[in-house]
Amino acid sequence: MEHTNNLPNIPFSPPRMDEKIINEVIATLKSGWITTGPRTKTFEKQIAAYCGCSHVLALNSATAGLEIMLRWFGIGAGDEVILPAYTYSATANVIVHCGATPVFVDSLKDHFNLDPQAVEKAITERTKVIMPVDFSGWPCDYDALYKIVHNARSRFKPSSPQQHELGRMLVLSDSAHSFGATYKNKIAGTLADASVFSFHAVKNLTTAEGGAIALNLPLPFDNEAIYKALCIKILHGQTKDALAKTQPGQWRYDIIEAGYKFNMTDISAAIGLIELERYNTETLPRRKAIMDRYNTAFMTYKNWILPQTQTSEISGSHHLYPLRIMDISEAQRDAIIQYMGKHGIAVNVHFIPVPHMSFYKSLGFSLQHYPNAQMHYWHEISLPIFYDLTDAQQDRIILKIMEGYHQVCA
Repeated sequence: MEHTNNLPNIPFSPPRMDEKIINEVIATLKSGWITTGPRTKTFEKQIAAYCGCSHVLALNSATAGLEIMLRWFGIGAGDEVILPAYTYSATANVIVHCGATPVFVDSLKDHFNLDPQAVEKAITERTKVIMPVDFSGWPCDYDALYKIVHNARSRFKPSSPQQHELGRMLVLSDSAHSFGATYKNKIAGTLADASVFSFHAVKNLTTAEGGAIALNLPLPFDNEAIYKALCIKILHGQTKDALAKTQPGQWRYDIIEAGYKFNMTDISAAIGLIELERYNTETLPRRKAIMDRYNTAFMTYKNWILPQTQTSEISGSHHLYPLRIMDISEAQRDAIIQYMGKHGIAVNVHFIPVPHMSFYKSLGFSLQHYPNAQMHYWHEISLPIFYDLTDAQQDRIILKIMEGYHQVCA
């Protein structure tokens, strides 16, 4: 066996922080404007242009974006929101924050994304929102979801002005992983009524911490008016942001609601502007090449299910490499992870399904009710994928995951 203890550790997903980003952040610091300001507004406009959607609102996290959209839609006590069991806790937590009830549904048997048929069965007269999650950057079946939503119009019971105007359930996409992904010639950000991206440090496009809402609501909604209303809602209900108040004689403002503190800073936006500039030309191609290289190496293992990178209708964002090894137990999966760690390679599991978490167990949820999600969880190992991963590092990862598998399963 190759001895790798003296080799540098391989991290799971470090951000790409090069001189171009460093210089832009320094320029921001020297500009004298570091909170929400001109760079944040430019970043919003460029994201909107990239996605081809009406308006984009930048925030301090995707979690904030999901919550603020639920609150804008009037979600509260007595309402139900459908979401996949196979997701990160943030998707469910925001529902609880609003006082509503999360309704988990199972994954597809052959994929991590939620099962549209399970969504249809879960709808009641209390259902107000469906929150699909584009796991690993692979878009859900939005055509199927919208067909379900429109077929269920007669069961929809609106209880807020926004709900009355839409006249159906809101499709609010947790697109935390899927920036740049496409589905049937449409890009993420235009696949749902509103889509929320994450720009956290481990995401394809990072702003260190951050997120954005891509607004795509149908007529008669005015997305520009909604954007302006949300700008107030994410900054304490204040009628002017800090930049507007610095204009001569414009110090006075009002508080028109008890808002939140969810805004993005110009320091974060500075990072995002450089990331966006090279996203299609550098980031996505590199991540796809890494995924394809893994797939080529593992294709002879008949019990290993490899993630797709694209089909004739879908192109993922290549955010994760979620390998599924179907002939192992959960304990064997954990042993392989320990083996990788022993050799200095950081791997992960995406995700521990939310119903398996202690807080949600205390609410009465159980992972046993979501057998496909449970099966995916038992068998999944996420391998490192990041822009600066070298071929030599990837070869080492490939060798060690094969060694670990054979050692554990011998």
